[in-house]
Parts: sequence; structure tokens; C-alpha cells
Amino acid sequence: MRRACGVAAVRRAEAGAGVAEPVLMQRAATGLAGACLTLLRARRGQVRGARVVALVGTGNNGGDALWALSRLAARGVATVVVGDPARMHVAGAAAARAAGARVLDWADAAVPSLVAGADLALDGIVGIGGAGGLRPEPARAVAALVAAGVPIVAVDVPSGVDADTGQVTGAAVSAAVTVCFGVLKPGLLVPPGRAHAGTVHVVPIGLREADLEPAALVLDLADLALGPLPPSTHKYRRGVVEVVAGSAAYPGAALLAVAGARRAGVGMVAFRGGSGASGLVDPVAALVAGRFPDVVLARRPVAARCVGPGLDPQAGGAELVLDACTDPTPLVLDASALAIVAEEHGRLALAERAGRGLITVLTPHAGEFARLGGSLDDGPLLAAQRAADELGAVVVLKGAGTVVAAPGAVPLVDAFGTASLATAGSGDVLAGLLAGLLASAAQAAPDGSLTPAAAAHAAARAVAWHGLAGRLAAGRGAPVTATDVAEHLTAAQAAAEQAAG
Repeated sequence: MRRACGVAAVRRAEAGAGVAEPVLMQRAATGLAGACLTLLRARRGQVRGARVVALVGTGNNGGDALWALSRLAARGVATVVVGDPARMHVAGAAAARAAGARVLDWADAAVPSLVAGADLALDGIVGIGGAGGLRPEPARAVAALVAAGVPIVAVDVPSGVDADTGQVTGAAVSAAVTVCFGVLKPGLLVPPGRAHAGTVHVVPIGLREADLEPAALVLDLADLALGPLPPSTHKYRRGVVEVVAGSAAYPGAALLAVAGARRAGVGMVAFRGGSGASGLVDPVAALVAGRFPDVVLARRPVAARCVGPGLDPQAGGAELVLDACTDPTPLVLDASALAIVAEEHGRLALAERAGRGLITVLTPHAGEFARLGGSLDDGPLLAAQRAADELGAVVVLKGAGTVVAAPGAVPLVDAFGTASLATAGSGDVLAGLLAGLLASAAQAAPDGSLTPAAAAHAAARAVAWHGLAGRLAAGRGAPVTATDVAEHLTAAQAAAEQAAG
């Protein structure tokens, strides 16, 4: 698991690193130069003779770029600096000049052609403390890079992207690569900043982990592994999950949610169709039983429940959701269930669950989040955390960089999901998988009770596992369907087990 730290936490960690600021800058410049050398080799086959331009501002971010440029010049790279020569980082600018860099003002007539002829560019305009969009002169230089197709390496954070929230309020750099110093920045993990960051690399600069207070956490591949089963386990000890889903209009939602639940490592999946009927009288239940003969249709005690995918609120679905809310079992509310709990009686049911300390997981996309009363104006990270605290529930705010927030806990941000998951039914698979992992977590809880933070961790694992399955499905080269995602959950888990050793 990796940490992402906000600006204030990074500043405190830098102050507590036990070394002077110039030492940290040299470490950052070394890591930045190394990343640039790797990119130049990949792009040109060799470093010597390459051309690199650095767009630099007035702060330490520009200093990092200037020192890195001096290292590149020592390897035979032709280097150009563009900025305000009178306001650049003094020592960094002197080092760049001494190494042979040509230094130009933003307004110099040669800038457009020199920028367009570069093999690589460094964005050292604004650092993590910056706010707002690019000023006109830097924005023009960046536009020239983009027009010429020159890849940009952002120094710590793309200029114009808020390092804490990912918000973009004006012109901003879209980098091919962002080289972070010491630790991830949360604004690179969530939209719109995520789309500007490109591939993100973290280079160590000697910050102490104990000083790095996280604003968000990110799961790695090894964190998704289920691990071996104890020899003495049995199906009930592994957890039983119930899926309440489907209707005449959306029978496939039941199949997809069950498919996700079956791959979560639980010992048993139980199913109830959305019509409220029992046994094989319910055509959706008959469909599920025909496809998955290991799924049981009888009511039984369960460790977690998934309610909502494909339910029809007008055909008994609302009653099923509200009934599930009265049960103390950990509960995942998805899709149609979210519309029901967004109404007054549903909100009361949610409030009652929160008052009783029960675990509820809500899985809204942006539209559903708005119907629940949420606002994305401050970015998804703050929005999800605020909603979790207000609703007393775990909130899985789905999207590019899905955020999982629990009341009073550090939120988790997904790094695995891609646009391949933007297909009908993908969320149904996730809801079933999430409930299954929630059931397993509840069974494994030492005192039989699940904390909101533990539930959020289970939800984040589900989101990441689901995202990795989408990536693997997309690797075939064909358009991805929700069924493809479900079928690749096994391969995704195998990859996680291999990574965990």
C-alpha cells in the first residue's frame, strides 16, 4: 500500500528530513534526470545528441528542473531553459548555464522554434504549492510543445493541477510522465488531475515514512491477494453472501452480480430475485440457478448482502431495499437501491443504520452521487470523504480514480481501473464482488464485527481487483463487456497472488 500526501504534510516531512533543502533538491534532480534519460533512450535509442528544453518558474520546482538539466547536459544533451532569467532559482540557473544550457526569456522570438524542436521537455513552471492555471506566456510555450508532439515530463506535479485536489481551473500541462519527489500527491490520482499526470513515478529523496501523514492510500497489486485458505476452514467459515438483484427488465444484472460474488473467495452465494418471489417460481432466480448451480436460493444467515443491481422499485424492489436496511448484516447498496435510499424514507433508513453503528457501503457514480446530495465541486477526494462522514457509510465514488471513503478514516483511491470498465453491467460485477469481500472480511474480524475502515479496505480491494480484470480483458484487443470483466477476475487474482509471493 502506498501513501499520497498533501502539500502541508510534504512540507512538514521535508522540514523533518534532517538534511538541508539544497540536499533534497539535489536528490530530486538526480531522480528527475534519471527518468529523463530513460525516456530519451526509449524515444531515440541513445542520449547523446538529444535536445531537452525546460520551462521553469521562479520557485524550487524550477530549481529541480534546472539542476536536472545540468545533469543531462553532462551526458551530451543539448539543453535550453525558458523562463524569467532574473527570477529563476539562482544556484540552479548557474549550474545549468555552467553546463552549457541556453537560457531564454519567455518572450524571446526563438522560443517557439526551439521548443518545437525538442525531443523532451521538463515542466518546472509551478510546483506543488501553486494554484490556478498557467499565465499567458508559459501557456503559449506549453501550447507549442503540444502542437509539436513533444512529450512533457512534469516536475512533481503538472503545472496548473492542484496537488491536493486534482482540480484544474485554467490552462494546465498534460504530461506524458510525472516524476513525484518522495511521495505521491493526491491530486495526481483523481480527475481531472489524473488525466494530466500521465505515467506517475515516485523517486525517493530521503523523507521519513513516519513523517508522511497520508491524505489518501493506494493499493498495490500484492494487496489484492486473498492468500491461502487455512486447512481447517469450511464454506461457512469462508463467508456466505446474499445477492438481491435483477428484474424482468434487467435479468442480466442478477447474473453479473452473482458472477462477481462467486469470485470473491466466499464459501457460498445465496440469491433472491427482485420480484420478491421464492425458489424457482421467480424466473430471474431460475436463470441464476441455471447458470450457476452452486448458488443457493433458500434464505439463510449471511455475513454480507448486496442489494440493488437491476431491481425494479415499482415491482417490490423498494421493499427489498428497505427491508435489507433493517438487518444488521453489512450491506452493499448499488444501482436501483441508491435511488431508493436517496428518497426521504430511504435516507431515514440510512440514518438509522448509521445510528446503530451498522456497516453500509454505497456505490454511486457521479449522477447517483448528486442524487444522494453530494457535490463534486471540491474534487472527488474531498467529496467522497464529506459524504461518508455525513451519511455514516462507506462511499465508493466510482469514476476515473474511484475513491473509497469511510467515516473518520483515510480515503483510498484506485489506481487500476481504466476506461475499459465503461460498459453496461460492469458495476453489477463490482457490487457482487464487493459484497463477497465484505462477507469474507466480516467472517475474519476477530470479534465478529467489522469496522468502517476495514469495510472500506475490502471495498478498495474489490475496486482494484475489478479494475485489473478490466485491464486484462482489454488486453485481448477487443471491446470489453461486463461478462468479460467477470471472466477475468480469476486471472486478476492469480496475478495478485503471484505478486504477493
